[in-house]
Amino acid sequence: MNPLWELLEATCERQPEACAVREGGASRWTYAEARRRAVALAAHLRELGAVRDTRIALLADNRAEVLVASFAAARLGALLVPLNPRLASPELAAILELAECQVLLADGAHLATARALADRGPSPAGERAVLALEEELGKGPADGPPPAVDLPLDAPAQLYFTSGTTGQPKGVILTHGNIRSHALAAVEALGLTDSDTWGHFAPMFHLADAWATFAVTAVAGAHAFLPRFEAAACLELCSREGVTLTNLVPTMLQRVLAAVEDGAAAPQSLRLCLSGGAPIAPAVVERILTTLGCAYRQTYGLTETSPYLTLSGLTAEEERLPLAQRALRLARTGAAFPTVELRVVDERNQPVPADDRTVGEIVVRGPTVSPGYWRNPDATAASRRGGWFRTGDLATVDATGSVLIVDRLKDLILSGGENVYSIEVEAVLLAHAGVLECAVFALPHPDLGECVAAAVVPRVGRTLERAELEEHCRARIAGYKLPRRLWLLAELPRTGSGKIRKAALREQAASGGLGPEA
Repeated sequence: MNPLWELLEATCERQPEACAVREGGASRWTYAEARRRAVALAAHLRELGAVRDTRIALLADNRAEVLVASFAAARLGALLVPLNPRLASPELAAILELAECQVLLADGAHLATARALADRGPSPAGERAVLALEEELGKGPADGPPPAVDLPLDAPAQLYFTSGTTGQPKGVILTHGNIRSHALAAVEALGLTDSDTWGHFAPMFHLADAWATFAVTAVAGAHAFLPRFEAAACLELCSREGVTLTNLVPTMLQRVLAAVEDGAAAPQSLRLCLSGGAPIAPAVVERILTTLGCAYRQTYGLTETSPYLTLSGLTAEEERLPLAQRALRLARTGAAFPTVELRVVDERNQPVPADDRTVGEIVVRGPTVSPGYWRNPDATAASRRGGWFRTGDLATVDATGSVLIVDRLKDLILSGGENVYSIEVEAVLLAHAGVLECAVFALPHPDLGECVAAAVVPRVGRTLERAELEEHCRARIAGYKLPRRLWLLAELPRTGSGKIRKAALREQAASGGLGPEA
């Protein structure tokens, strides 16, 4: 068996002429064509020496060739190592060295970077081949391709590395079983069918989007690709290609909503919008439901869990609630994803009461949880407790089993003896009509130990004043939770996957790099 390759193989047997790729109107691939290209690429890589467990790095924007490369690596039993194109060359080089990548696939936009990386010298595993992704799809051996490699479910399939901004990059191993289990669970949980078209808008080098490569393929759904996110282009592609569902990180969602509210046409085909990567404010969910006119579900997960751990949703009874109450429920972190066993536990590893008040850490186990970190047994051991994976996220849980993240352990603010959860303060700020996005974080304080600080990005065309924001917050949260330090910024620092870098904000605020306060 070859667990991931068989997802594509089975779809081709059932529906070979189903549309696999919708890319820019003129480009249409059937699943039979996508399979042919994946087989050819796998065979060509095999000729170049790629075998089971070879690490193949991939440096590319969102495009159909990324889908092909994902299945080609699976057919070989090689490990795909997606790279974030936004990383600096030294960061990319560190990942290539740590993973001992022997092959680097790059699209045209990043081919020069890839060649420059290869020029830095061979990997510990030998010379590193650099291949132009688009050109390689048409190549293959003259005597026909070798068969797919037989693999167990626990065979490693992909390596996802951190950026390494706080030290050496840490690689998350995902197995064929992890990825396949997640794909089939997503089909069930989201009701995916062959009538769906997925919009690849979040970066495919990150699991915010990459999981859909396998799940959508499993049901013969179509894939539409936007190389790099831009709100107007996202909306245009949705309308042109009939995108029915997608996942957008909150920052992307804010920009899409702003574009529609400023006059852009909302896509009529969209049936479901997912969001993850950060908690979302109920006020934003209200705007999604009314502005985009589609269903919404909040997601939560980690790279180490393939990624989804929870999905929010509504019961039939909750569907009849007023808009504000529906939005409040949908903004929750949600109930456990199929295949996931989830608990919220205290410091003694005991489940906290299901009272939606007592805070504990989310721990999980199940077939979608990574076996550990690449050649890092200490980090692997530290992430486990009593057979459970520690997420590092603080949450409450209610009587229905729905959890609500209140903060990351590392982002909890201890101010004057009180716990302040940054997510709660962010939700209040985002409820202000003039706020596009924000981040709340801790800064040292001589009397309080830590104080609440906030960086706020105003909506385009809006002018914000500190007094206005303070009045807005004071009416909604306790005084000790109010931001004592506040900056108005044009943008927030981000990771390559679009998450806000609170550590960078803390460093810049401490050094004066954020500029004058509001």
